[in-house]
Amino acid sequence: MHPNPIFHTEDAVRNLGYARERGFGVLVVSGFDAPLLAHIPFLLSEDGVLAELHLLRSNPIARTLSEPLQAKIAVSGPDTYVSPDWYGVVDQVPTWNYVAVHLTGTLCLQPHEVLHDLLERQSAAYEARLAPKPPWKTEKMTPEVMERMMRTIVPCAFEVTGVDGTWKLNQNKPDEVRLRAADHVEAHGFGSETDIIAALMRGAGGDGL
Repeated sequence: MHPNPIFHTEDAVRNLGYARERGFGVLVVSGFDAPLLAHIPFLLSEDGVLAELHLLRSNPIARTLSEPLQAKIAVSGPDTYVSPDWYGVVDQVPTWNYVAVHLTGTLCLQPHEVLHDLLERQSAAYEARLAPKPPWKTEKMTPEVMERMMRTIVPCAFEVTGVDGTWKLNQNKPDEVRLRAADHVEAHGFGSETDIIAALMRGAGGDGL
């Protein structure tokens, strides 16, 4: 998270909504020698208090879950490099604009009996975004193959206790400078989803600092 508070003005509702919409992030827990990370899809409840996910049984994080662990889920959004030349004013430096939401909470294993329902709800949520494509359902799997695959994964629950978001969109620049940079980001930027972050920059509303 960027330390400048000007990039942390979005409320919990928007941050949670953004994390829910993305539905994919990096799960992080403390390890003995170094942090353990896993890239995971997740379902976030409407009230934002519970994220549901599954891990490979062989995942190092899953192996540490003999008891609940403190953890984070980092959700990355669009990002882009911003050249100092794009501001149209002197004495600027390169930077990188981005959106990121961090969920803090407690991770624990769930009973194996809830796994099938979790997989059904996860696939239904993701398949719904592909409409009008007919949704894929677990019933299309051969039961024996489905059961064998389910034995390789474990269901997990992540109780959300905190949320923070960085929306770094050049809010620290005067409006005309920020908008000028947004035009260049859209035309020439590189990173992830530069057209989306250009639009976010245009709507950021600078305060002239």
